Amino acid sequence: MSEIAPKKVRGAIVSGYQFCITIGLLLAACVTYGTENFENSGSYRIPIGLQIVWALILGVGLMFLPESPRYYIKKGEVEEARKALGRVRGQDPNSHYIEAELNEIRANHEYETRMTPDTGYFGSWLLCFSGSVGLASSNVRKTLLGITLQMMQQWTGVNFVFYYSTIFLKGTGAVSNPFLMSLIFTLVNVLSTPLSFWLVERFGRRSMLLWGAIGMTVCEFIVAIIGVTVGFNHTHDVDGVTMANNISAVNAQIAFIAIYIFFFATTWGPGAWVLIGEIFPLSIRSRGVALSTASNWFWNFIISYITPYLVGTDHANMQSSVFFLWGSLCALCIVYSYFLVPETKGLTLEQVDQMLDEVSPRKSAAWKPTTTFATMEEKQTTA
Repeated sequence: MSEIAPKKVRGAIVSGYQFCITIGLLLAACVTYGTENFENSGSYRIPIGLQIVWALILGVGLMFLPESPRYYIKKGEVEEARKALGRVRGQDPNSHYIEAELNEIRANHEYETRMTPDTGYFGSWLLCFSGSVGLASSNVRKTLLGITLQMMQQWTGVNFVFYYSTIFLKGTGAVSNPFLMSLIFTLVNVLSTPLSFWLVERFGRRSMLLWGAIGMTVCEFIVAIIGVTVGFNHTHDVDGVTMANNISAVNAQIAFIAIYIFFFATTWGPGAWVLIGEIFPLSIRSRGVALSTASNWFWNFIISYITPYLVGTDHANMQSSVFFLWGSLCALCIVYSYFLVPETKGLTLEQVDQMLDEVSPRKSAAWKPTTTFATMEEKQTTA
C-alpha cells in the first residue's frame, strides 16, 4: 500500500488497513456476543468456522492483486513499472508527471543497487541487519525500528482489553453483561480509527505517536489508581456473587478504558503500520516489513499468553494493578517516540531514505529535500 499510494495521502491510505482490522475485530465481537449463551460446541465452532470465509476471500483476492511500480523497477521491467504507476496515479503512462516519478524511483533503485551487494536469498535477509546500530540510516537500525515499533504497539496493552476484558469485567460484579461491554470497547475502536486518516496527514507520524502515548499513559494510570483505591479491587460478596463496593468508581474506570482505546485507535493502532511501510529502502522493504509484522504477532502471542497469569485469581491476581504495568509501558512509548521515531509525512519513499541519511529522528520534522536521486544520478553520469 505504501508503494502505490501518493505521498500526500499515503498515511491515510495505510491507516485504512488498521481500520479494516478494527472492523474485523468488531465482527468477531458480534459473533462472540451472539454465541455466548450456546451450550454446545457451536459456541466456538461457529466463530472459528466463519474465519474460513474471510480467509477464502483474501486468498481469491490476492490472485487479482497487481504488482507495484517499485516491484517492477526492482525486477528491471521499466515499461511494466510505467504502466503500473500510470494506473495507480490515474495518469497517462507517458505523461511528464509519471516520467518524473518513475525516474526518481529508478534512480533510487540504481543507487541502492550500487551500495548493496548481491548476496542471494539468505544473504538478502542478513542484509536487513547490515550496518551500525548507532547509524540511523543503516539497515539494521531501520529493521530494529520496524521490529520495535510493532513491539511497542503491543506493549501498550490494547489486546489485554480486547482479549480479556470480558473476564476482567465479570470479576468486578459491576457490569451486568461483560460481553456487551467488550463489544462497546470494540465499537469505540472502530469509530475512532477513521480520525487517524486526518491526524496522520495533518500532524504527522511522529507527533501522532508521541501524543497518543501521552494520552494512553494518563488513561492507564487513572484506571489503575482508581482501581486500587476505590474501584475494581474492592468488592464484596452478595449471595455468592462478587459485587464492586463502588459502582461509580468502576464506571469511571470503564470510561477511561474507552478513552484509552480512543487514543490507541487514532494514533498507535494505525501509526505503527504506516511507519513500517515507509522506513525501509526498496532493497529490504519486503523483508523488513515481514520481520516487523512477525514482531507484532510474536508480542501479541506473548501478551495473550502471560495475561491469564497476571490477572488470574490463582496466579498473580493483579486486578487493576495490571494497568500500572500497561501505563508504565505506554510511558516508555513516549520516550521511544521522542528519541527514535522519524517524521515521514509529505515525503516520497525515496526522500525518506535521504532524510534518514542526513538527520536524526528528533530533527526529521524540519527536514526538507534539497535534491533528488534522479539529479544525483544525472550529476554522476555527467561527471
